[in-house]
Amino acid sequence: MGRVSGKVALVTGAGRGQGEAIAYLLAKEGAKVIATDINFDNVKKVVAKINTEFKESAIALHHEVASKDEWVKVVEEGVKKFGPITILVNNAGILAPCTYDLLTYEHWQKVMDVNAWSQFVGIQTVVPYMKQAGGGSIIDSASLSAINACGRFSAYTASKGAVDAFSRAAAIELAPFNIRVNCIVQGVIHTPMLDEVWPTKESTAEALAAQPLGRFGKAIDIGYLVVYLASDESCFTTGSSQVIDGGLSVQGGVRPVLER
Repeated sequence: MGRVSGKVALVTGAGRGQGEAIAYLLAKEGAKVIATDINFDNVKKVVAKINTEFKESAIALHHEVASKDEWVKVVEEGVKKFGPITILVNNAGILAPCTYDLLTYEHWQKVMDVNAWSQFVGIQTVVPYMKQAGGGSIIDSASLSAINACGRFSAYTASKGAVDAFSRAAAIELAPFNIRVNCIVQGVIHTPMLDEVWPTKESTAEALAAQPLGRFGKAIDIGYLVVYLASDESCFTTGSSQVIDGGLSVQGGVRPVLER
């Protein structure tokens, strides 16, 4: 308890899945949490649960992350409630699978806006308050697809590669202000969004069989990493791409059968 006490965190995509887990853990560890989501009903329920356990520690706000105007509104409301934001978790994103031959400009642009542009404009909007507070921690959400490409996800892969690269550049620009920027490169995390991509038992079983640790990641696994990156425990960590994938990215093409 208390690893991020006295800090104010803004978490996007907090209405379900790993965003919900992140918001909960940050509140548990002492932060005030501005939980946002495009689905306001969902994020209200998440915040109600958090506040039941950690009184008056979170607020819920509707947030279309691809809109700069909404970023300004959300940040201003959050700062008015809790004070300068010192933790930004750019968690919101979409998968939107589509094969390259059917991919349209509109589809491509939507994925880029939600996954990449939103993280840039979020940083741009929040940083002045972090400077005011004397520093902060920004945690961007990329994906293992930025390293290992995956079919049907051309736009998603490109958007997450952009996030990974931008995070490193932002880390250098913001270091003089004691603002750290790190990127989470996550593997297969079992959330409701994943179920939408692999809707059948067969497709899920095939993906599961490829996991070196024998399971998918859990939303709480991402939450634990976020708390570390948000806390002063990681005060010398910036510009990093934190791979959290159960070993999937280092697994070779041949998986030996080991006697035990």
